[in-house]
Amino acid sequence: MTQVNNKAEKEKVFIFDTTLRDGEQSPGASMNMQEKFRLAQQLIKLQVDVIEAGFPIASVGDFDCVKNIADHIKGAQIAGLARANVKDIDTAWEALKKGENPRIHTFLATSDIHLKYKLKMNRDQVLDLATSSVRHAAKYTSNVEFSAEDATRSDLDFVCRVFEAVIDAGATTLNFPDTTGYALPDEFAGQIRYVMENVRNIDKAILSVHCHNDLGLAVANSLAAINAGARQVECTINGIGERAGNTAMEEFVMALRTRADQVNVRTDIVTEHILASSRMVSSITGMVVQPNKAIVGSNAFAHESGIHQDGVLKERTTYEIMNPCDIGLNKGNLVLGKHSGRHALKDRLKSLGYDSLTDDELNRVFLRFKELADVKKEMFDEDLEAILLDEVVSIPETYQLLSLGAMSGNQTMPTAAVKLLVDGKEVKDAVIGVGPIDSAFRTIAKLTGTTSKLLYFAVSSITGGTDAQGEVLVRVEGDGKIVVGQGVDPDIITAAAKAYLKALNRLVYLKQKK
Repeated sequence: MTQVNNKAEKEKVFIFDTTLRDGEQSPGASMNMQEKFRLAQQLIKLQVDVIEAGFPIASVGDFDCVKNIADHIKGAQIAGLARANVKDIDTAWEALKKGENPRIHTFLATSDIHLKYKLKMNRDQVLDLATSSVRHAAKYTSNVEFSAEDATRSDLDFVCRVFEAVIDAGATTLNFPDTTGYALPDEFAGQIRYVMENVRNIDKAILSVHCHNDLGLAVANSLAAINAGARQVECTINGIGERAGNTAMEEFVMALRTRADQVNVRTDIVTEHILASSRMVSSITGMVVQPNKAIVGSNAFAHESGIHQDGVLKERTTYEIMNPCDIGLNKGNLVLGKHSGRHALKDRLKSLGYDSLTDDELNRVFLRFKELADVKKEMFDEDLEAILLDEVVSIPETYQLLSLGAMSGNQTMPTAAVKLLVDGKEVKDAVIGVGPIDSAFRTIAKLTGTTSKLLYFAVSSITGGTDAQGEVLVRVEGDGKIVVGQGVDPDIITAAAKAYLKALNRLVYLKQKK
């Protein structure tokens, strides 16, 4: 990147967060209305510029989620995605119209491979459809974004023709996406420069980029695009999204902040909320952040090497290019135990980003906190977030665990006895399996009558020590849907049962919505 004078005024890069739309398209990462709204509140704390709340035409549920956010969330532009047709655009506007400076985001592919095999249209037809769609959207709002899907594999002169036409039709933001994650940084920067130099009316719009991470280059390509003149980046928290995901917001933002001496741009992101936002997304979606993930991974600021430890103790900057406090990382352990009161708990939850809990939600969390604090000697941030996942970010419970008893050993048949509340009716049974968890799952499957398939099962310890809580993550498929379930308990068999039941409840919820 070109070195600039630090004293010069830096241009702003707009952050377009699509965690609620593209991020939700990650397999198994679907969110309900309560979860989306809570995450939208967190995005406001981050001070993102645009929140893409969803794809209103996709389903009644998606429409309702977008409308709920647009109606009640203030402090950012709320965007809704729409294909280039009248029905999509009309539906998007119905969901968005009460929002603060609402944005209609419409898209149409421009690459020859998409025109031939997907759209079955020629270039003139695409040009006409893109122009008419933007013109229709502009009747509702002056905040219209147009995306040229698969732009990086398109003929650049054709993309420039389309961009010129849609700007004349009313588009104020143009998105040049690397839809398949195909581009290399130097190549992508060259494409952005070409667009900047060859679209005659480009000064009337903001050029945006939306990069996918199929080759692990989404952040690098976004940085290259900004250096070439783009001024909006579309990204997601933790980089979640289709296939290998999108540009990770936290990585892009911290790259600009850490290397401020080398870039001439800035964002308005309040970076101290990054870690809380990352953990919230992970808890809601069940997608665990890998330990070595940049910025927000558990090892991102960890040092095991003796040489590194010695250096950091003497001077942090010897091995840390960022201050952990800048992303909201509290390096001290959470000093909360069974003698802690409600006020102390509320204050700690606020520091984790959960400052909008209702009195009822806080009471439920406090009761669970007290129960766990009697079992564990010391409570950590992760313990509280696990409780929040169970007690606050929840869906209706068709199946509730009343009791579970398991017997296992090398001289006995593994058996689990389970008592459930199913639609308000108490049922119980016991089944033999190949192990205590298998027995518990078989018993639950029998009692609920589920025909779902367990796709993934993982066990981890949330914190250190023999009294640590066990965390179980499952991925379950049923009725054509894939959902995740997460369970936490000091007893790992109980945690597994909770995770399985949470997934089954989510399947029932989705089926009822359909």
